[in-house]
Amino acid sequence: MSENATDEAHRLISASIGMAVPEDGKSYGYLAEHESYGQAEADAGRYTEDLAVEMLATKLGRKLAGRRKKGNTYRLSGTMSVMARSITQTAAGSPGLWTTTVAAAVLVT
Repeated sequence: MSENATDEAHRLISASIGMAVPEDGKSYGYLAEHESYGQAEADAGRYTEDLAVEMLATKLGRKLAGRRKKGNTYRLSGTMSVMARSITQTAAGSPGLWTTTVAAAVLVT
């Protein structure tokens, strides 16, 4: 779960969960969380997907061989392909109110 909050008017906040799962289904996946200020929804989502893929590669002892050009597929050393997805929530703070963003995910195998 990723959570972010602000009481500043017009402050852009985001909460994001990134998921990286090998396409062959023979290995486990990885979830990563990221909270930020001033980052658009698409940027926060891409960053969190990249983070999840990099963390999965590290956990598996592999190197990131190729970043995506289009779509959500990455290549790790050897022949492993990894699919990445994210769920992201953004909001702008309201004057005099607390504003909160929450993103959550469960990885089930």
